[in-house]
Amino acid sequence: MSQLVSRLDVRSDEFERNRKAMLTALESIEGHTAKVVAGGGERYVERHRARGKLLVRERVELLIDRDSALLELSPLAGAETDDPIGGGVVTAVGVVSGVECVIIANDATVRGGAQSPSTVRKINRALEVATVNRLPLITLVESGGADLPNQSKIFVTGGSSFKDISRLSKAGIPTISLVFGSSTAGGAYMPGMSDYTVLVKEQAQVFLGGPPLVKMATNEDADVEELGGAEMHARVSGLADYLAADERDALRIGREIMAHLRGVRPPSTLTGGSEPVYPVDELLGIPSADPRQPYDIREIIARTVDGSDLAEFKPIYGANLVCGWATLHGQSIGVLGNNGILFSEEAQKGSQFIQLCNQTGTPLLFIHNITGFMVGTRYEQGGIIKDGAKLINAVSNSVVPHLVLMVGSSYGAGNYAMSGRAYDPRFVFTWPSHRIAVMGGKQLAGVMSIIRKNAAEAAGRTFDLDDDAARRQTIEDQIDRESTALYSTGQVWDDGIIDPRDTRVVLGLALSAAMGRPSSGARGFANFRM
Repeated sequence: MSQLVSRLDVRSDEFERNRKAMLTALESIEGHTAKVVAGGGERYVERHRARGKLLVRERVELLIDRDSALLELSPLAGAETDDPIGGGVVTAVGVVSGVECVIIANDATVRGGAQSPSTVRKINRALEVATVNRLPLITLVESGGADLPNQSKIFVTGGSSFKDISRLSKAGIPTISLVFGSSTAGGAYMPGMSDYTVLVKEQAQVFLGGPPLVKMATNEDADVEELGGAEMHARVSGLADYLAADERDALRIGREIMAHLRGVRPPSTLTGGSEPVYPVDELLGIPSADPRQPYDIREIIARTVDGSDLAEFKPIYGANLVCGWATLHGQSIGVLGNNGILFSEEAQKGSQFIQLCNQTGTPLLFIHNITGFMVGTRYEQGGIIKDGAKLINAVSNSVVPHLVLMVGSSYGAGNYAMSGRAYDPRFVFTWPSHRIAVMGGKQLAGVMSIIRKNAAEAAGRTFDLDDDAARRQTIEDQIDRESTALYSTGQVWDDGIIDPRDTRVVLGLALSAAMGRPSSGARGFANFRM
């Protein structure tokens, strides 16, 4: 491999402007993250502690191996929505008794652990991560079930979690539930459908219908412990496989169960690799503060991969798509990174590179800064549609693990061609500088303006320029707001916004999780239009 040569001028005014813009964005993200960590607020945290209970992140910390890394997923789910930010649930990939697992843990200080639409999206994504990467699932349950005023937004999609847990078990992927508090209504099926269930004595309560619902349905005045208490389920119903003396005992039992299941997943083989030769702190100043301003994606690759080494594939053909082989924490990967808009040459190059990586079972890392495919008469006549289709074909039918890092724009079909969220990558992470939409706000507003003008002329109406300008501004503002990294992560379109300086660590953890379900490569593609 050849070591990449950086041409980044860290003393330039442009670098400093970019760096300050990134630090400002990170400060905002940290503020939102602090709100998530604070849970439901001081009042509810104090009430939770007064009941002798551990906070959700304390439970997770005691569950995972000491000094091991935790990769939290979708931490800002619900941002820019009416839902509680964070969704009232922690989802993560962590190591328990030496085994990488997906962890789902309710935060009972947030609306009693009730599930909002964002909670459902976040949990469904965590279950997807467990399924596609063959990661055992451990749920730490304390939830009042659905947020009833939002039932119409969560009932249909929320039910898939039970299906997913059942399918994990069928696939031989262990599922474990540790119940710390109320697990009501649909939530009762979480422990009910898990392979192993642990309930905390005099604290856990599991029932399809709590006392209020039982009263309404049957007029019975039910006792909580007799209806769904931990000891009843351990001695009478048989729902509980283990009765824990307290929360710490439940976590100990959970770790013990996982220790017995170590053989279900191969241990991580990542060796660590050599550090990049360029300082990772310089990543802060590479993405342009102005998303329309281009920069060389190699500068990011050079500060991410082992030794800053990249064996480029077709370096002088289709130059707007950088392709090459590298290693990340000792694991061979193929890298595709955008250096501008995609032309036919880039599409053909990317298609061939993806096929080559699939032949050798090499995982792929896609680094997004793409405004889409080139348009215009010359390019349509040159076959941009069929060439773009080749690239999307290759991405769609590739079976090696895909990791996605969105550092800049990800617009239009360029998002699809770079294995965007709809194309089932194993993990997707973004930087605060990321933007995602059909196209940029100014371009979209301009397109709509032209359509309105043409319609007015066809109908013989006067085209109101002042009204058009106001409409353009409204549309541009809407698209700009809905295309930010914060809005995107709030919708769970990605697995989290990360600090650029943490990129190598985060990708390493994601790659390790993905390699538990390796692939020998693609077994075929759809027909390529030549």
